[in-house]
Amino acid sequence: MEKIVYKILSSRFNKGIVFMLVILSMIGAVMMIPTELVLARMLPGKSANTFTIYVDTATNASIQETQSVTTCIVNNLKSEKEITDMEVYLGQGAPLDYAGLVKGSSLKMLKNQAEIVINLTDKHGRDEPSFRMVHRIRPLIVSSCGNIVPYTNIKFIEMPSGPPTLATIVIELYGNESSALRKMSGKITKILSETEGLVDIEVMQDDIYTKYNLVPDKEKIIRSGLNVEQVNQIIYLAFKGMPVAAKNTENQQDQIPIFVRLNEKTRQVGEDTEASLFNKLLSLELMNKTGMMVPISEVLTIESADSNPTIFRKNLKNLVTITTECDMVSQVYPLLEAREKMIEVLSSEYNISKVPGINTYMFDLDVVDRETGSKMLLRWDGEMKVSLDTFRDLGGAFIAALVLMFLLMVVYYKSFALSGIVLIGSFLSIIGVISGHWVADKIQLFASDTHFFLTATSLIGFISLMGISARSSLLLIDFSMALIRHECIEKKRAIAIATATRAKPIMLTAVAIILGSLLLATDPIFGGLGVALIFGSIAATLVSLFFIPILMDNTSALMGEGYVCGIEKDRRTTWCVLTDNIKSLFPGKRYKKSDDK
Repeated sequence: MEKIVYKILSSRFNKGIVFMLVILSMIGAVMMIPTELVLARMLPGKSANTFTIYVDTATNASIQETQSVTTCIVNNLKSEKEITDMEVYLGQGAPLDYAGLVKGSSLKMLKNQAEIVINLTDKHGRDEPSFRMVHRIRPLIVSSCGNIVPYTNIKFIEMPSGPPTLATIVIELYGNESSALRKMSGKITKILSETEGLVDIEVMQDDIYTKYNLVPDKEKIIRSGLNVEQVNQIIYLAFKGMPVAAKNTENQQDQIPIFVRLNEKTRQVGEDTEASLFNKLLSLELMNKTGMMVPISEVLTIESADSNPTIFRKNLKNLVTITTECDMVSQVYPLLEAREKMIEVLSSEYNISKVPGINTYMFDLDVVDRETGSKMLLRWDGEMKVSLDTFRDLGGAFIAALVLMFLLMVVYYKSFALSGIVLIGSFLSIIGVISGHWVADKIQLFASDTHFFLTATSLIGFISLMGISARSSLLLIDFSMALIRHECIEKKRAIAIATATRAKPIMLTAVAIILGSLLLATDPIFGGLGVALIFGSIAATLVSLFFIPILMDNTSALMGEGYVCGIEKDRRTTWCVLTDNIKSLFPGKRYKKSDDK
């Protein structure tokens, strides 16, 4: 090892080769991210023993229509051997779980809403993880059950690996005009549906449908010998139902109300038309004061009108939220693709500009309708924002670690050059971190079609490697300085001896980290941390043993400014003194080991 290192240091050509190899490796590793050879993601998919299916039919759908969709889903899932049982919650949300806390499961109480909880066999006893099962059955369920009721939306909700969010990608569309927001949300939804990798797209706003108002004609009611309250109550009683009396019993302290309404078949209206509703009212009659039966249809007027959708507001602005999930892909790349498509497609009708300022999100867009002049703000949220915030915070932690290490090294060595060498050696471990994820991804693709992502835990592993890599550089620098200053060994030879001597503890440290991280690398969540530690340690070891010596040889800080070496003849011990202290006695004189002075 000493001969190899000394040979490298003694030749500019060998130095250049090693230097270029490191630079090319660094550039190649970093370019793997923009070229998508290594894909980045907040956290990979998590295999669980359960997942949930959210069903949202049209806003005006009945509970029977919602039930028809859930029944179809349950019948399709009965053939799955890994499913142990299913629970269907009609018109309500399932009991709160980790994901349901932020997805509003506890707020569901409408007829067009339902949740199906799917329980699976233990994840350790089956070959197919839950996220791969969802990936496989989602298109089958959507194609067979999604068209039973118009405007049906079926979403598959998996247990999140990290902090739960409303969805993987959330688009918040702000504006003052509801009609402009609805028009824009339709265009955005179309673009998202055409983007590969995006599924379960939902616009969180009510559908506009035709409703029929029954308006009492007071003049006809009075002429018919009826009263307005009587007409209102009988209509409400017929279709909705109400208590009309109470029953007393010895076994019950409170009165038992008697609830009356038409039966299920009689209450139903054949078609969603004004004529069908009129025929239903024609069959209902009321007795007036004289005992005559008066048809309800004679004293009412049917008026059709559009429904009034719910208005959602946030930050004092009208809001439409669009959510979508990613199907076994990182949310970064579909989002960037969809954003570029939005800018390209919408530019024909809208003036689109990026939101300026450092306090805003980097992907937000200002949109102005050219015809009406209405202004809207398109803001990205969801797991994408969590990912950006996490990577930003980890990047800040990484920079803070570099700065603190640099300051500590400057205080210790009194040299910016040596401190920079330590930082460079620590930073170059990123070569192994990124290339290691590429290797792990290729190995994993042989067994499945899923990718091995560069995750937040991978960056944690990279930051952890900073101290380990710095320790290796410190060993070489300190040992080399000791050999030069106290043993008076020539610099290149001292660096070679230090590298050869410290190679064993450096490699043993790396082997210990690699062996300790092997089991961690198999974990679905912390696998990125394990891969970063394994391959980062390998890269850091190679850099410490072959690249750091070159940097050390190119700096004079190892010699110590003003130091000179000599030999005390009697005791044959080496010593070093500052040139400044003997300058007046021996001006310009430097001693060698061969001198007898």
